[in-house]
Amino acid sequence: MTGISAFDLSGKVALVTGAKRGIGRGIAEGLAAAGADIIGVSATLESSGSAAGAAVEAFGRSFEGHACDFSDRAALTAFLGGLEARGVVPDILINNAGTIKRKPAAHHEDALWDEVIETNLSAQFVISREIGRQMVARGSGKIIFTASLLTFQGGITVPGYAASKGGVGQLTKALANEWAGQGVNVNAIAPGYIATDNTQALQDDPDRSKSILERIPAGRWGKPEDFAGPAVFLASGASDYVNGEILVVDGGWMGR
Repeated sequence: MTGISAFDLSGKVALVTGAKRGIGRGIAEGLAAAGADIIGVSATLESSGSAAGAAVEAFGRSFEGHACDFSDRAALTAFLGGLEARGVVPDILINNAGTIKRKPAAHHEDALWDEVIETNLSAQFVISREIGRQMVARGSGKIIFTASLLTFQGGITVPGYAASKGGVGQLTKALANEWAGQGVNVNAIAPGYIATDNTQALQDDPDRSKSILERIPAGRWGKPEDFAGPAVFLASGASDYVNGEILVVDGGWMGR
């Protein structure tokens, strides 16, 4: 597929997790601008009247909001069961929901580890397995994970997060190996340092913020809207021969 129409998502339905704010909302808005209707999911997302919903609807697209805590396996199972009961199989799955818990490894309690791994990795596998199975049966679909710079690096005082995002990178490749030949593209986007709630502690630390900015060739923190284009590319026909890739969107950080 060539030309501008390759990026057209008209008639597509995208399920975006972590859609209430930050990168997830930026991706939801980008997909809506390209023509997709959005099913948004976040731990505290309102079923109606949300800012994320209003932003999507401003593009003339529909928005359906759901609250689901991805650290709660039973809640996730119930949410997926509801979709299946309605016969909803999205064309695009954005696995963006995630959390981060900062504490030195020697004092990183089991509860912190368990919550991060469940939210960032185990839940991502469960939702991808259930929706991916239906995409494979249909013969088409796009699955996009949110990875991280810590898919490649170890980070500081975030052992659970680093482990989960390393796992997301390998899960992306594992699913792509199985499903690429069945019409389902599985890829990931790895954000750099983005100005969101998850990085607020780093933004507020003058020394860390300075050292981070000094390494980013673009000279700024990323913004949620920086992910609209990459997400549309990976969700559209323009990426039909892209499988198992981790697209780094980091202002040049990894090139230093």
